Amino acid sequence: MAKSIQRTLSRKNWMAVTGLFLCFYLVIHLLGNLQLLLPDERAHIQFNWYAEVLSGNIIIRVVSWILFASIIGHIIYALIITLTNNHARNIRYQYDRRSAESKWYTRNMGVLGTVILIFLLIHLRDFWYIYKFGDLPVDEKGRKDLYVLVIKVYSDLWYVLLYVVCMIALFYHLLHGFFSAARTLGLYHPRYVRWVKMFGWVYSVVICAGFAFIPLYVHFVK
Repeated sequence: MAKSIQRTLSRKNWMAVTGLFLCFYLVIHLLGNLQLLLPDERAHIQFNWYAEVLSGNIIIRVVSWILFASIIGHIIYALIITLTNNHARNIRYQYDRRSAESKWYTRNMGVLGTVILIFLLIHLRDFWYIYKFGDLPVDEKGRKDLYVLVIKVYSDLWYVLLYVVCMIALFYHLLHGFFSAARTLGLYHPRYVRWVKMFGWVYSVVICAGFAFIPLYVHFVK
């Protein structure tokens, strides 16, 4: 029993650490993507420069390997914890009704995570894969023209709407995940709980609203 609890805590710690690293990456990614909101000519040059820096810098490459490892680890530990919790819930279901009082997004983190994973795979295929292995034109500076690709992809309304829906799913996933990570790492102290909640809400809203706004802006304004 003690070993089982210890394994669960270890998995939750890894979930928390990888999740917080991914939260940090989202901030960096959003700041880079905000360049798409610049006037067209400046956005074109600056965004392609940004993409080239990310793909050519050895430090960024190492960070990207850590990123992919974190994503894979986060998914694996999430799957293990979900299956373990489902098994335990089936055993004590008739005695424990606490799940009925929890938030709906807390009870459906697996569904939200699956939506985000599917979106991530589509997103990587449409941008990262084509940038790395596709036949992209070059801009006037001789850089791969990722900006043109982004404008083309976001010209499809269905993709923009899918993006927005997935950002809503990401919002609820982040909201629960942030509070869960804070509890797991011992940061959810009663003395600071109000500030932790406020930061979690502000972070989740800003990140997801920021990402959702960019394709909407590109589609309807650019």
